[in-house]
Amino acid sequence: MISSNDFRSGVTIELDGSVWRVVEFLHVKPGKGSAFVRTKLKSVQSGSVVERTFRAGETVPQATIEKRNMQHTYKEAEQFVFMDMESFEEASLSSQQIGDRVKYLKEGMEVNVLFWNGQVLEVELPNSVTLEITETDPGVKGDTATGGTKPAILETGAQIMVPLFISVGEKIRVDTRDDKYLGRE
Repeated sequence: MISSNDFRSGVTIELDGSVWRVVEFLHVKPGKGSAFVRTKLKSVQSGSVVERTFRAGETVPQATIEKRNMQHTYKEAEQFVFMDMESFEEASLSSQQIGDRVKYLKEGMEVNVLFWNGQVLEVELPNSVTLEITETDPGVKGDTATGGTKPAILETGAQIMVPLFISVGEKIRVDTRDDKYLGRE
């Protein structure tokens, strides 16, 4: 159990039989009446966002999330198959469960898969990944690091903005949280 006074961004709780992650929270102490906590919760399973108010000190069950290191082995139709690196058990996730992170997922990549009550919830990618550029406009002599950016398509199909001097075939590091170019490998 966790008190509503202990809510922080990223805390997971159980409500109505599903797992919710606290996205925003605000402790409110009005001049008249009792204090309360106004929260914005995101469903881990469906991705829907709701606003909910809790009384100050109200307790709710905290979701116990198990994190396992798994490797993306292959894709079968619309299912991505991951293998546990210790027990060699496999788990399948659909592209809807993975969400927009699927654009950085490549075979052989190790990721953290989150489980709740034996049920697969989501995939946690590393903060940065190294991928190869497969398509971009050619660089022109005189292009500099501060000159500007151009679109580039990576080996996984993701499109990001890269500096003008980057060319096809180069390996670059990409921040998976905000789709930013971090540098060459």
